[in-house]
Amino acid sequence: MRDLLLAALLVYACVSALRAPWIGIMAWTVVSIMNPHKLSWVLDQMPVAAMVGGATLVGIIFSRDRKPFPWGPENLVLVMMMLWFTLTSRLAPSPDETLELWKKVIKIDFMILVAIWVLYSRRHIMALATALAFSIGFYGFKGGIFTIATGGSFRVWGPEGSYIEGNNEIALALVVTIPLLRFLQLHVANRWLKHLLTATQVLSAVAAIGTQSRGALLALGAMAVMMWWRGKKKIMTGIGMLLVGISLIAFMPAEWGERMNTINSYEEDGSAMGRINAWWMAWNLARDQFFGGGFDATTEENFLRYAPVANDMHAAHSIYFQILGEHGFIGLLLFMMLWLFTWVSAGRLHKLGTANPETGWLSDLGGMCQVSLVGYAVGGAFLSLAYFDLPYNIMVLVVLGKAWYDREASAKEFVSASSLVGRSDLMPIERLSARPG
Repeated sequence: MRDLLLAALLVYACVSALRAPWIGIMAWTVVSIMNPHKLSWVLDQMPVAAMVGGATLVGIIFSRDRKPFPWGPENLVLVMMMLWFTLTSRLAPSPDETLELWKKVIKIDFMILVAIWVLYSRRHIMALATALAFSIGFYGFKGGIFTIATGGSFRVWGPEGSYIEGNNEIALALVVTIPLLRFLQLHVANRWLKHLLTATQVLSAVAAIGTQSRGALLALGAMAVMMWWRGKKKIMTGIGMLLVGISLIAFMPAEWGERMNTINSYEEDGSAMGRINAWWMAWNLARDQFFGGGFDATTEENFLRYAPVANDMHAAHSIYFQILGEHGFIGLLLFMMLWLFTWVSAGRLHKLGTANPETGWLSDLGGMCQVSLVGYAVGGAFLSLAYFDLPYNIMVLVVLGKAWYDREASAKEFVSASSLVGRSDLMPIERLSARPG
């Protein structure tokens, strides 16, 4: 029954994408981030993403419902990253071994650019935020209930065969998504839907803790502080967060507390020291090879040559060292620039949105996107999720919000100027200066 429902939804999404490409973007987002086909017995091995993406691109060819591409610093840096990743992949010691991951990353980044091109309205922005929140919130809701039901004795895991399969990865995805759930909660009218979004936020936090990821705990703390800072009712919000946090920590078993306490004694933890060994490997590799080692540089050869402990192989477990080892210092610079520009633009939205009641939702969008970026920046320091598309979709929300604000501001100025034209109480030179353009 579940397979039939998913198949029917997939067919509907593909047909709808031919008529309205923005629906295809939503379907692609859910498929790419949530991986619902991984919950199916039949669709698991089918090229679901290719089907939805292909239908969307075909629909774009025949669609006229789009605005000019909103070029900005974020988009330009993303294109530069794509070009640089292509170059580093071809110049890698084993370029053929990097091909599959290169295709996967470029496909994701390409669809990010397509989303920026196709989406433009407030309806589109809200729909994308909803698609992102639903895609990860589903696992947060389910994982939170699982953690409560099992007393936190078992870890929460993500969907198999996806970027967020591991407990650390799904934890960071949950942390990044909680602010989006909060944004939607602020802007839905239905009382029961508000309650559902509140419950999903709490359960997502429970699930993140239930993953037993130490990096996620740090990210959750940083995200909570930033969310409190961006909140309007700081006293009530702070008290609520404090009570929830204390309750969650008190609920978890003693084994969870012992694992979290190893943050303070990382020198005695083999996993933590293995990560540091991998970071040194990435640093030494980037210093020796200008273009880095290409995608998936975690190889026996590289560890033998660049790691302090050659036989202790670990993934980078850090978005920063992952990029550094695979694409060198130039790649890391571009990566950091992308998120810096996104942060600044989100802050601009948060500030400009407060100037008018009609744009208040943009202020909340910018503020919550900044909260998500804080969670990603802190948690990503300990997790290898440099190419996961959820943070890049946060960037899409910011870029779309900025373009929407600029268009609306220009339109209102045009209307204001146009309303002056033809007024009999103006002198001729005043009428001329009042003409739009």
